[in-house]
Amino acid sequence: MPAAPDESALPPGEADRFDALVTEADTVSVAGWDFSWLDGRATEARPSWGYARAMGERMGRARAALDIQTGGGEVLASVPKLPPLTVATESWPPNIARATALLHPRGAVVVADADEPPLPFGDAAFDLVVSRHPVTTWWDEIARVLAPGGTYFSQQVGPASVFELVEYFLGPQPPQVRGARDPERARADAEAAGLDVVGLRAERLRTEFFDIGAVVYFLRKVIWMVPGFTVEEYRPRLAELHHRLETEGPFVAHTTRFLIEARKPG
Repeated sequence: MPAAPDESALPPGEADRFDALVTEADTVSVAGWDFSWLDGRATEARPSWGYARAMGERMGRARAALDIQTGGGEVLASVPKLPPLTVATESWPPNIARATALLHPRGAVVVADADEPPLPFGDAAFDLVVSRHPVTTWWDEIARVLAPGGTYFSQQVGPASVFELVEYFLGPQPPQVRGARDPERARADAEAAGLDVVGLRAERLRTEFFDIGAVVYFLRKVIWMVPGFTVEEYRPRLAELHHRLETEGPFVAHTTRFLIEARKPG
């Protein structure tokens, strides 16, 4: 069945459902980095390496640890045993408040930081630095704040992640955009900063969106996917996708993830 050209072409019942789903997803809070609102609305396969568990194991052995771009602190708060000195940075005010509420009872400090160099810490301050899905990795700063023998451990978004959805709204992206966040580029940048890459793994994983509310919520929360996304600007395109979801089933995309571990010589 061809896609409806705009919202006005949707059948009455389908139009009502579209409006209800979009209104709900456009008004719910997107603070923090908890995606439980999407339960039953979207699915994403998880990388086989289990980042939270592996990060928690390293935290249990560390003396001083830094979590860069902690989001709402949910992953760090899940660690069974935090180091005696644990610090997290975050830039977005709603996330800072959420992370503070979660992490202060665990004895961890949350520092408001602009996510730009320099990191607000002294040289060789941490024996472990971690980050889950950083927007940008400032390798020289990571190398600076790591103590000799210290480790950087990070799960990152890989190239062209969920680009089926991105290109649905933005159209085909140029090769330099599709190829950004390449794991081998991360290796080269880490080595250029003086770190030894001791582990690098990558996976491509299936993601499904079951209703248009899930799409709206995802794009509001992961703001770099479709920069400047608003429901009003993309409402006709959202209506077309809603019709497709209602008549053809889930929208399938693929996330890409890579896991990198690097050590500072010493």
